[in-house]
Amino acid sequence: MQEKRPLVEALEKFHKNSPISFHVPGHKNGLLSNLPELIRDAMQYDLTELNGLDDYHHPEKAIKEAEQLLTKLFNTDESFFLVNGTTIGNLAMIYATCQYGEQIIVQRNAHKSIFHAIELVGAEPIFVSPKWDEQSKTASYVSLEVIEEAIQQFPFVKAVVLTYPNYYGVSSPDLENIIRLCHKLQMPVLVDEAHGAHFQSHKGFPKSALLYGADIVVQSAHKTLPALTMGSFLHIRSQFIDSKKVNKYLRMLQSSSPSYLILASLDDARSYVERYSPMDFKQLMDRREVFIQALETIPLIKVVQVDDHLKLLIRVGKYSGFQVQQAFEKQNIYVELADPHQVLLILPLLKVEHEYAFAEIRKRIKHAVDNLKKESPDLKNNVFHIEQKSISTLQMSMEQLSENQGEWIPYVRTIGRIAKGMIIPYPPGIPLILPGEKITVPILTELEEWIEKGALFQGEHRLEEKLIYVVEE
Repeated sequence: MQEKRPLVEALEKFHKNSPISFHVPGHKNGLLSNLPELIRDAMQYDLTELNGLDDYHHPEKAIKEAEQLLTKLFNTDESFFLVNGTTIGNLAMIYATCQYGEQIIVQRNAHKSIFHAIELVGAEPIFVSPKWDEQSKTASYVSLEVIEEAIQQFPFVKAVVLTYPNYYGVSSPDLENIIRLCHKLQMPVLVDEAHGAHFQSHKGFPKSALLYGADIVVQSAHKTLPALTMGSFLHIRSQFIDSKKVNKYLRMLQSSSPSYLILASLDDARSYVERYSPMDFKQLMDRREVFIQALETIPLIKVVQVDDHLKLLIRVGKYSGFQVQQAFEKQNIYVELADPHQVLLILPLLKVEHEYAFAEIRKRIKHAVDNLKKESPDLKNNVFHIEQKSISTLQMSMEQLSENQGEWIPYVRTIGRIAKGMIIPYPPGIPLILPGEKITVPILTELEEWIEKGALFQGEHRLEEKLIYVVEE
């Protein structure tokens, strides 16, 4: 067991010496801050790269030792702590494997950071569409057959980028065979495993993509492990990718003033995974089952289980997920996301010693459902999902887009037009419309559905005015 937490211990040792700050940050160990007391206390550990605390971009002591323990735990060539989130890991892995004009196969329901990375590099994306999973009512994984077809059509692609698991906790039975196929062709597989950092903690969870042979895997430690927001891991185990090249881009892209609070939390999260025991997992699963059974005694509630045991989907009769989310929030229960069908709960990776108020939560959810019954349900019987082509490309490249003017027009008149702005329901952060894509009837149908249900959007849009940014004709 890896009981050691080198970076946490270095911070504690430094703090015990009552250091006087004549360095950044300017809050001076929290002295000048007017934030709440609990936050000010934590600011005593919000330090910079001082003697004894190592250098994040050239680690030789505590940070290096902590990352070496992470490398050993995940059995990789090299693993890194990320302080700018999985977003920066996605950017670095694509910069390290693709150059301007080269083709890259990418899962169409990837996170926006993947598409941003491809745009910044100037690579040409080849989109592969995932299968529709009726149980979770989400786009899930890309099949081996679709990857084979894409490689046949575009034999010079440089890499394949996949998302595993999807946001809702659905894994892929084809991932290992896809990786094996790509490796036969000397092609690396890059995996955004943002929602799978906890998979290493017990064999009862789905396997990490690393165990299937993925070349680079990026994980959001802050999503399911006890790390601070923006804390992530990047793992490399590959014969096709030079870890020094990845590290170069990490140094270029990440902050030169890393947060030691985030770094320490990553050191702690790594230790948490290492110390997670079979008894912890059994206790978690027992409590989870009792919780599910208690929820299912509430009239109208349906609980949907997926591959990842930390994810639960809750549906309430004919009420949309957005209605359910609002009802829950009135009881101070905040879910990960809502969609037209359901809400998504992310359970904590509990250990035996942890208490969690499942009984109180069940009570509040019952109140929420009782209040919801006073409203009219707005979930349609034929709730959408887009039937996309298995393999597609952009109708207009990023370079061409930059050379063409754009115009704002009512979205009902955009069928057949080329999008110039990205539109992203958030969460989950998966673009509905990408710049350079042709807008179709199914896409507009889904957009109207999201708008009608009260979804929030990121990207370049004026949806409050019912306008979309498209290439000028």
